[in-house]
Amino acid sequence: MRLRCPRCGEAATFDGLFRMPPACLTCGLRFEREQGYFLGAIYINYAATVVCMLVGFFLLDYFVHLSLTYQIMVWSSFGVLFPILFYRYSKSLWLCLDYIFNPVEETVVEMRKPGSTSDAHALAVEVEDLRHFYGDREALGGVSFSVARGEMFALLGPNGGGKTTLFKILSTLMPPSSGTVCLSGHDLTREAFLVRQRLGVVFQHPSLDRKLTVRENLKHHGHLYGLAGGELRRRTQAMLARVGLSDRANDLVETLSGGLQRRAELAKGLLHEPAILILDEPNTGLDPAARRDFMNYLQHLREQEGVTILLTTHFMEDAERCDRVAILHEGKLVALGAPDALKQSIGGDIVVIRAHDPHGLQKKLRERFGCDPTIVDNTLRVERPRGHEFIRDAVEAFPGEISSAAFGKPTLEDVFIHLTLQSYR
Repeated sequence: MRLRCPRCGEAATFDGLFRMPPACLTCGLRFEREQGYFLGAIYINYAATVVCMLVGFFLLDYFVHLSLTYQIMVWSSFGVLFPILFYRYSKSLWLCLDYIFNPVEETVVEMRKPGSTSDAHALAVEVEDLRHFYGDREALGGVSFSVARGEMFALLGPNGGGKTTLFKILSTLMPPSSGTVCLSGHDLTREAFLVRQRLGVVFQHPSLDRKLTVRENLKHHGHLYGLAGGELRRRTQAMLARVGLSDRANDLVETLSGGLQRRAELAKGLLHEPAILILDEPNTGLDPAARRDFMNYLQHLREQEGVTILLTTHFMEDAERCDRVAILHEGKLVALGAPDALKQSIGGDIVVIRAHDPHGLQKKLRERFGCDPTIVDNTLRVERPRGHEFIRDAVEAFPGEISSAAFGKPTLEDVFIHLTLQSYR
């Protein structure tokens, strides 16, 4: 930096950094300055300004993040450990100084493999007396159940039964009003940050960016879990191969079929190698073949990888393939057990009768045989031992009113209708 005489513009104002001549050596213009002022002070002022700005940035960032963490952890007691902005100052941008202010955020947590023998608890999910309220309305009323490691567990229930609320709580989207929830031995309300490291979530509605490729979606999702570099590339490639999308990795998500998009969602949920996978109605919108393939892959994950799977569904055939089924109705757990055991809880046969006047025949059957028929989809359903004899007697008693009749052993759908009867009346 060379300052020159303002009159002639030829001679230098400073001779070096610290010495100024009394007058211009060319035109004789006299220079006046404050005593002790020199060019180096300009650089010192610049440096001091920059340092003060950087220190102010770091202090502001630290205290804003600290206050946010305090508010969420102490006021709501739900331990959400993330900054207010996703693009906060990183180590690479600020020469590692961010690590000094908050080293915990930049520490990559080592993920344990699913089914690891180092886990202290044999149960993957433990729910005890779980309650949740929306204002004065009770959405969950004292729900208790457990899921063993490596188990495939289904949640059934009518609309408004509490499945969505339970899913949001288990996936750490909101804290419960009361009760205890533990996933992989970690309390959901006090250790939500540790729970998320062991949890994979596939939502009902697509969460993929349709304008990015499959590989780019997995890459950005991996960054949220602290994955980068070679480890992220290795996991991405392995996950694409596992779900059969290696040849479509560079295709835009919007060009994939519904079944392939669900596979991509599953790959994203498994990228960080979770021990527990939670899925909210994963087969919605899939054709029967794609739904069957998806369920086959979930069973492969359970059997080969040891992943604990908990899913909500409206498809009874999906629930039939699970180890155990829980049925929620009006916020209460009304049934829990293996599909075969639940079906055996209904005694006798299920008789299905089609009639020209279902409501009139319902009253007549109740008066004549002392049974309690229910009307579902404009057909009469009756739980009755020796169903073939009941059909014979009903046809003989009301020959002109019955158009068709059939009977069979109870299915999971029959159990569902039996336990949630109020929703269909």
